[in-house]
Amino acid sequence: MKIDLHVHTTHSDGRESINHVMHKAQDLGVDVLALTDHDTTEGWAEASELAIELGIGLVPGMELTTRANIPQPDGSVLKFGVHMLNYLPDPNNVKLLQALEGIHAGREERLREMSELISKHYEHSWDEVIAQIKPGATFGRPQIVDALVARNYFENRDEGFKKLWGTLDGIYVPNRKVPDAIDAIRLIREAGGVPVVAHPLSRGKHRQPGDPYPIENFRNMIEAGLGGIEVYHRENSDEDRVWLESVALEHDLIITGSSDYHGATGKPNELAENTTAPEMLARLVEQATGSRPINLPSLD
Repeated sequence: MKIDLHVHTTHSDGRESINHVMHKAQDLGVDVLALTDHDTTEGWAEASELAIELGIGLVPGMELTTRANIPQPDGSVLKFGVHMLNYLPDPNNVKLLQALEGIHAGREERLREMSELISKHYEHSWDEVIAQIKPGATFGRPQIVDALVARNYFENRDEGFKKLWGTLDGIYVPNRKVPDAIDAIRLIREAGGVPVVAHPLSRGKHRQPGDPYPIENFRNMIEAGLGGIEVYHRENSDEDRVWLESVALEHDLIITGSSDYHGATGKPNELAENTTAPEMLARLVEQATGSRPINLPSLD
């Protein structure tokens, strides 16, 4: 059974519509798909209708933007982004809606600020960035890259990300209105959802090869109610996967594998390149009290 629990569409920073993604999933023989656009439930209704029409199981969710705040021995606080997959929450939960409203406001503010910083290196306008944002989609860094790709500075998003945030200093701006990662886990649980940390240890996350693993950070998340770890993701190294799986097994957490698909021209990730075991999805569904999956096949 092919189960992909991390997929994006044009409702956030994906490059393909829900209709396109769902039909592609059908063509590839995907049995269950989770819609996890960033900080939004906008695509749930359309995806639910298509799931029934196409005979695909759907797990409504989102990828919630959060920020870790880790106290250091010298009294400073290490801060970095943490993406928390939020499966099957109540989309009408008041506290969740308030958090999403704050995140969206912060997204636009940070994007505008980064656009201004990058314009000192690559000529473009804010209007060009806005033109890359589909109606109803969330604001994010890919739209700056897309604007620069349109100007032929880069061939694709992957090259743009590497040349911008991989080589230029002083152009990254955090979203200052996102919830703390620990608070977000509690919020997801309160909204009836199941929190699974997305691609942990990837994209640097301030750990270099040979450094000790941040077990204390994970224990704090687990104590707050973390439900699972996205172990199988292309941005987790083989070494990191072994460690992440050991943490999940030790603490009886759900282990997921996902593509983090953003479309054929969004990222190199392909649908269902990593998948989740049926028994793990069954555990996830059992824990959720906010929403229910659509058209889910038997997971026995």
